[in-house]
Amino acid sequence: MASAAEQLASNLNFSTFAKAEDLKKRLWFTLGALLVYRLGTYIPLPGLNPDAFAQAFQGQSGGILGLFNMFSGGAVERMAIFALGIMPYISASIIVQLMTSVVPALEQLKKEGEQGRKIINQYTRYGTVLLGVMQAYGIAVGLESGNGLVNDPGWFFRISTVISLLGGTMFLMWLGEQITSRGIGNGISLIIFAGIVAHLPTALAGTLELGRTGALSTPLILAIIVMIVAVIALIVFVERAQRRLLIQYPKRQVGNRMFQGDTSHLPLKLNTAGVIPAIFASSLLLLPATLAGFANTTTLPGWATSIVSALGHGQPLYMVLYGGMIAFFAFFYTAIVFNPKDTADNLKKHGGFIPGIRPGERTAEYIDYVLTRITVLGAIYLIFVCILPEILIAQTGVPFYLGGTSLLIVVSVTLDTVAQIQGHLIAQQYEGLIKKSKLRGGKRGR
Repeated sequence: MASAAEQLASNLNFSTFAKAEDLKKRLWFTLGALLVYRLGTYIPLPGLNPDAFAQAFQGQSGGILGLFNMFSGGAVERMAIFALGIMPYISASIIVQLMTSVVPALEQLKKEGEQGRKIINQYTRYGTVLLGVMQAYGIAVGLESGNGLVNDPGWFFRISTVISLLGGTMFLMWLGEQITSRGIGNGISLIIFAGIVAHLPTALAGTLELGRTGALSTPLILAIIVMIVAVIALIVFVERAQRRLLIQYPKRQVGNRMFQGDTSHLPLKLNTAGVIPAIFASSLLLLPATLAGFANTTTLPGWATSIVSALGHGQPLYMVLYGGMIAFFAFFYTAIVFNPKDTADNLKKHGGFIPGIRPGERTAEYIDYVLTRITVLGAIYLIFVCILPEILIAQTGVPFYLGGTSLLIVVSVTLDTVAQIQGHLIAQQYEGLIKKSKLRGGKRGR
C-alpha cells in the first residue's frame, strides 16, 4: 500500500490538480477565511486613541508585545479586535495537554478515542474563554493607565474591550476549526502563518531600505539572503527527518493457511516538540523587559535595571538563557506529547514488537532511550536556528520578523500544507481508479 501511494504521489501533475474540484473548493475557502482574518486585524477597539497608542507601541515593540504582534498579524500594534489573536487558545491547549499527564480523569478521557477527544476539546474552549477574559481585562486596565490612550476611561470601556477582544479570539478559534474541517491543513497554524507572512514584505523592504541608506552593505545583505535560504533548507531537512524503528508482527494462521508476519515502522520525528520551545522561551525572556517598559524606569531599583539590560536582545546572558530554555522545553514538551509507555502497550496489544527487545516495559525503555537521543539533536537544531538570527538581528539591526521563530513557523506550516494538498490529490486519484474499475466491472457483467 505504501509503495502504491508513493507511486501515485510521483505521478501527480497539474492535470490532476485541475480535476480535483473538491481540493479547489477547499483552497478557495481557506483563502477566503484568511482574508477575513486579515481584514479583522484592521478593525480598532472602540474608545481607543489610535495615534497615541501607535506612539506608545513604538517604545515597546522590541519586547513581548513585538512577539505577540508577530503572531497576531500586526493586530497588536493597531490594537484591533483580533489583538489577542489565537494565543489564548494555544495556551489553553498546552495547559490541557499538561493536565492530561497529571490528572487521571483527563488521561482516561484521552484514551477513550473520538468521544474523549471531543470532551477534551470542550475543556480547551472553556480554558480559552477564561484566559481570554483575564488577558482582555488586563489589556483594558493597562490601556487606561496610559497617558491619553483611552478617550473615556471607566467600566464601560473595560467591558466593551473584554467583549471585543474575547469575541475576536473566539471568532478566530471558530475560523480555525472551519479551515481545518472545510479547508486545507491545520486552521490555527495557518492563521498564525498568515499573520507572519503578511509582515514579511515589510521586513524585507525595511532591510533593503537599510541597504539603500548605507546602514547595511550590499555584501552583508547578500550574506543575509544566503543565510536565510540555508536556514530554510536546514528546517525543511530536519522537520522531515525521522528515526524509524522496525516493528514486526508474528505469523498468523487463518484456517489451514499460515500468513507471514507483517513489518512496519514506528516513526520518531527528530523535532517532536515543533516550534513550541522557541515560543515559550521567547515569551518568558521578553517578559521582564516588557514589564520594565511599562513601569517608570526612574523608580526601578538598580539591580532590576541591570537585569533588564542584561536580558536585552543580543546580550550574552539573553543568548545563554534563550538556548537553555529552548533545550528544556524541547525535552519537556516532547515528554508531554509522546508517551513511550503507551506506545509500547499499544504495540503489545496488537502483537507488534521491536526485534531483539522484549515487549512491554523493555520496549518502552528502548523507545525512551532512542527518543531522548534524537531529542538532543532536535534541541541543538532549534537552538541553532533561533540563536543565529538573534545574533544577526543584534549585530546588524535586521527587522524582528526575520527571526528564527518566524522562519520555523512559516516553513513548518508550508510543509504541512503541501503534504495536505498532496494527500487530497492522492485521494482524488484513488477515487478515480476505483470509479474506473467499477465501470470496467459493470461492462464485463453486461
